[in-house]
Amino acid sequence: MRIVRWIGLGFAGLSGLAALFGAWVYGVSELHYRSYAPTAAFEHPIPTDAAALAWGEHLAATRGCRGCHGADLEGEIMFGAVATPNLTALARAETAATFEAALRQGIGHTGRALYSMPSYNFVRMTDADVAALYAYLRNAPVSDAAPQDELAPLFERIVGDFMVRLAIARGEDGAMPKWLDQVPPLTEQDNPNPRIARGEYLAMTSCNECHGFDLRGNAPWPGSAPDLIVVGAYMPEQFTRLMREGLPSSGAELPMMGPVARGRFVHWSDDEVADLYAYLSDMSRRAIDAE
Repeated sequence: MRIVRWIGLGFAGLSGLAALFGAWVYGVSELHYRSYAPTAAFEHPIPTDAAALAWGEHLAATRGCRGCHGADLEGEIMFGAVATPNLTALARAETAATFEAALRQGIGHTGRALYSMPSYNFVRMTDADVAALYAYLRNAPVSDAAPQDELAPLFERIVGDFMVRLAIARGEDGAMPKWLDQVPPLTEQDNPNPRIARGEYLAMTSCNECHGFDLRGNAPWPGSAPDLIVVGAYMPEQFTRLMREGLPSSGAELPMMGPVARGRFVHWSDDEVADLYAYLSDMSRRAIDAE
């Protein structure tokens, strides 16, 4: 009986230590989640005219909103663990300032840092485009479609959340706001060639989602897409095919670029494709000259 008692006391002690450790991990990580504060509130006027709403719809189609939030913007299950919100419902429920904080600053409507929202892809988006996107989402029909995928089992999600929180508690910060100052500023907006100026804006609000903050593969996580100086080897018609069909000059199927191009970039106008080609070609030339 004494042995059983000591075993029981030891188990209780270990359980208590585990609970204390779990509470520490949760407390430290939660403080970190809430350690980022939005900058000055977004105050750009929200348009209501048909042209602005149409432009907002174009932005939603070409900047990948449906890639993570569903074909009807109804929300999706990502990686079996993250449920993205219904964007049309969210835009109706939240202010433009809250929407902008999530989009460009990586801070959710709860005030907590976001980890899966690619705000680095939108941090250089203009106030006017943010306002147009918000206006479109507020006016688009609210979908009641349910996400097609399912969440992972509860225990698996709890373990996954704990491992993320443990990494945060140990100082391994992966919060989206941390990375935003690594996104280079736009430098070609005064370029005498307007195609290059417009192309830079397109690239830095579209392509850096996968090709690195600077389009050269610079990202803090593995698996970034290639350095975009490769565009220097493309002829205009080859680049257009890449954007419209997702097929490179070799004709090979690209598992990432293929679906993205056919679902997103196909909505770009011919002028937008030409603008992007002009900028990326110039970037490639400058990179080669600098070597």
